[in-house]
Amino acid sequence: MFKPKYTKEIIKLENVQGTIDSIVSKLKEDVGKKLRRRGGVVGISGGIDSSVTLAIAVKAFGANNVLGVMLPEKDSSDDSKELALKLANKFGIEVIEENISGALNGFACYARRDEAVKRVIPEYDPQKDKMKIVIPEKFLNSNLPPVFYVTVIFEDGTERSERLPMDEYLQIVAASNFKQRSRMSMLYYHAEAKHYAVIGTPNKHEVMQGFFVKYGDGGADVMPIGNLYKSQVYELAKALGVPQEIIDRTPTTDTYTAEQTQEEFFYQMPFEMMDLLWYGWENGYLAEEVANGLNKEIGEVEKVYKNFERKKKTTEYLRMPPIHNY
Repeated sequence: MFKPKYTKEIIKLENVQGTIDSIVSKLKEDVGKKLRRRGGVVGISGGIDSSVTLAIAVKAFGANNVLGVMLPEKDSSDDSKELALKLANKFGIEVIEENISGALNGFACYARRDEAVKRVIPEYDPQKDKMKIVIPEKFLNSNLPPVFYVTVIFEDGTERSERLPMDEYLQIVAASNFKQRSRMSMLYYHAEAKHYAVIGTPNKHEVMQGFFVKYGDGGADVMPIGNLYKSQVYELAKALGVPQEIIDRTPTTDTYTAEQTQEEFFYQMPFEMMDLLWYGWENGYLAEEVANGLNKEIGEVEKVYKNFERKKKTTEYLRMPPIHNY
C-alpha cells in the first residue's frame, strides 16, 4: 500500500466539502434506514465537537428535525450556554435547557467528589474554593504511566497541588462520571420522545484514546465525527459556518470547578501536534520519519508512541460492547 511522505500537511483534508457531503450522506442512511428514526438530538455545550456535529445533523435532517439540548450543572462555565445559544440561533434549530444539578445532587456526585479531595487537601472548602485534576506535562516524556494530581485554587487565589493516591483518584473520577451519564440519560429521553436518534459528538482522539465515559458521552446511536482528527474537525467547522467564537475557544473539559483544558487533564500536548503524532503512529510511520517531518528528536517521538499505545490498550474496555455468556 502506498504511503505518502510524512509531512506536517499529511492530515489536512484534500476536499473539505467532499468530506462533509460524505458524512452527511452516511448519517442520513444510518439514522433513516438502519435506525429508522426521523431526526437527531445533539447535546450542545458551545464546544467545537458538538457544534460541528450539530451543523452536520442539520445538513442531514433539516433544522426542523434536529433538537439541541443544553445540559448545564452547577460547575458548568457560563460561556457554554451563551455559545450554545448562538450556535442554535445560527442553524435555526429548537433548543432546550435541562439543568442536571438536581440529578447530580441525588447521586451525591458533588459530595462524593469533594470528600475525596478533602482527604488529600483537608483545607479545601467546596463552598469557596475551586478544584481540578491534572497530569503534569513532565509525564509525557516518561516511559511511566501518567500520574494525576489534584489542584485546589483557594478563595484568596493561592494554589496547592498534591499527588492523588489511587483510591482518591478513582473516587473523584467515578463521582464526576455521573455528569456524563446523567446527560446521556436526558438526551435519550428527548430522542425517544421524538423518535429521534442520539447523535454522539466524540472525535477520533476521544474515541481511540478513551477520553469519554462509557455509557456517558460514549453512549450514542451514531458518531459522525468519530473518525476525524481534531484539526480536521476545525477544518469542517470553518466550512460549515460554525460561529467564530466557538472556533476560537480553547477546548475545555467543563467538568471541574476550576477552569481546565483538555490538554492539561488528559492529552498532555496541543491537539495540532497530537494529531500529527497519532497519524504517524496509527499509520505505521517510523519514529524517525515522524521526527524528521516535525523537527523533533527520535526519542521524543518514540516516547509519545508508547504513550499512545498504553492509552489505547488500557482504555480498550471502554470501546467493548457487553460480553455475552452463552
